Amino acid sequence: MNLKRISVSILGLFLSLTIVFSQSLNKPKLDSLFTLLSQKNKAMGSLAVSKNGTVVYQKTIGYSNVDKKQEATADTKYRIGSISKMFTTVLVFQLIEEGKLKLETTLDKYFPQIPNADKITISNMLNHRSGIHSFTDDAEYQIYMTSPKTSDELVAIIAKAPANFKPNGKAAYSNSNFVLLGYIVEKIEGKPYSKILKERITSKIGLQNTYLGGKTSLETGESYSYRFEKTWVKQPETDMSIPGGAGAIVSTPRDLTKFIEALFAGKLISKDNLDRMKTVTEGYGMGMFQIPFREKKAYGHNGGIDGFVSSLGYFPDEGLAVAYCSNGSAYNFNSILIGVLSIYFDQEYKLPTFNTLNLKPEELAKYLGEYSSNDIPIKITITQKDSVLYGQGTGQPSFPLEATDADKFKFDPAGLVLEFSPVKNEMTLKQGGKTFLFKR
Repeated sequence: MNLKRISVSILGLFLSLTIVFSQSLNKPKLDSLFTLLSQKNKAMGSLAVSKNGTVVYQKTIGYSNVDKKQEATADTKYRIGSISKMFTTVLVFQLIEEGKLKLETTLDKYFPQIPNADKITISNMLNHRSGIHSFTDDAEYQIYMTSPKTSDELVAIIAKAPANFKPNGKAAYSNSNFVLLGYIVEKIEGKPYSKILKERITSKIGLQNTYLGGKTSLETGESYSYRFEKTWVKQPETDMSIPGGAGAIVSTPRDLTKFIEALFAGKLISKDNLDRMKTVTEGYGMGMFQIPFREKKAYGHNGGIDGFVSSLGYFPDEGLAVAYCSNGSAYNFNSILIGVLSIYFDQEYKLPTFNTLNLKPEELAKYLGEYSSNDIPIKITITQKDSVLYGQGTGQPSFPLEATDADKFKFDPAGLVLEFSPVKNEMTLKQGGKTFLFKR
């Protein structure tokens, strides 16, 4: 569940790579990648790679509790954010297969107060074609996200926002869809989501470390999340009463690979309904995305909540499942996945370098100010705290910048590079292969 906004970020987790399949996994090179990320304080997290149901690689780096230097293990549990939507989708299809619900059922049967409820179907909600406004996009969300909310309170919050578009008119990602779907599952079953999840999925396929989360508990092996600002800084916790079926599940990479393997093996829903999940319309499947790799295709979802970022994908033709859960990213998450997949598929890949310059506070003054661009409708304000330069996009959190060369800075988590020309009062932003000119 993308409950946070990474500054000026284009975190595309769905990659296009040329694949050459290799029978021999280069484990030393994968180890080198994660050792480097750990040594340079660029990431904390856990990876599981499973081939035909057998884990062929597992690696965990970092801490579940930085202050107490409590090292994470393969069993450390992470908040998985929007990967939760895959679980909710499975529950919905199970109810459909039992005749308790239909894809054509309209939302007004359960929540008539939602705008256009009589025209929005379960199908529209599953593939983000409902037009229901995503409540997590609102500025107010940042104010109440750490406090508990009842289902009635959240429904009222969702209902008060006007529709973004007519049902089935187009597609746009909305966390509101899956919060409501989670409530519908509860209404039909007459029991809480946590119990339904256990009965219908986790107990059924033997997931020992997957459940609906609550307040983080280190005693049960859960992890805090962090943001790197010269050191790892603990992030606020979203109250898990809020994301619900859209993003409140806690799990491990190994459990996630077991889940997606069971899903594609027909152990949870029928092949026909799995095909519906996989069918993509305007970029969205039902609780699932397609991840293209030249002629090959993977399916899965990504997630982000607090300081956690996660990704789960399955390649049916290769019988390959890949899950990565991070509780701290100071390097572009997408680049880590590219590294993992490139190494697995024996592509040419060079380990990243993390060379930075240490500048004195007085050397940063020439970059300060507000920059705007004719190319994109966003302003970026550059500020300074001691010897660290910070950038902040309109309506977004600030982000620390690292100096890599003369007049050149980067923000690794978003794959962002800023190049300044103080004499011209200009700044060039580079991200995702695109370049934008800003003027002060």
